[in-house]
Amino acid sequence: MPLRISRKHHNELLERALAAGNQECCGLLLGRDDRLFELVPCANVAKNPERHFELDPVELLSRHKAARDGGVPIIGYYHSHPNGLARPSATDTAQAVADGRYWLIIAGDGVTAWKPLAEAAQVIGFESIPILVEG
Repeated sequence: MPLRISRKHHNELLERALAAGNQECCGLLLGRDDRLFELVPCANVAKNPERHFELDPVELLSRHKAARDGGVPIIGYYHSHPNGLARPSATDTAQAVADGRYWLIIAGDGVTAWKPLAEAAQVIGFESIPILVEG
């Protein structure tokens, strides 16, 4: 089943990656099931943001709490790859959690979607998910 996102959100992802330059941008995907409703940009607090991303934990916890209180749930995460590779890196695999959420990677002029594959709660790779850009 494809992830459904609006043309507006698709363009916003590309703009965020472009604005971040040689650093990885990152954020949260809010929505329901396979439909993206909102992008939430987060500060990249990684020690080396040119090669890695780490979501601001304050924003992440705040959004989890909001979802528990009836807000729109987190359905995934996004980040850019300034190196132009539109697939999950070894670091992405090592840092991923087997939570079933989407991972969007922005690279060059494209956006790709992925879901973690796990064995015994250990992420071993990612499955490519089609994106349906609407509008």
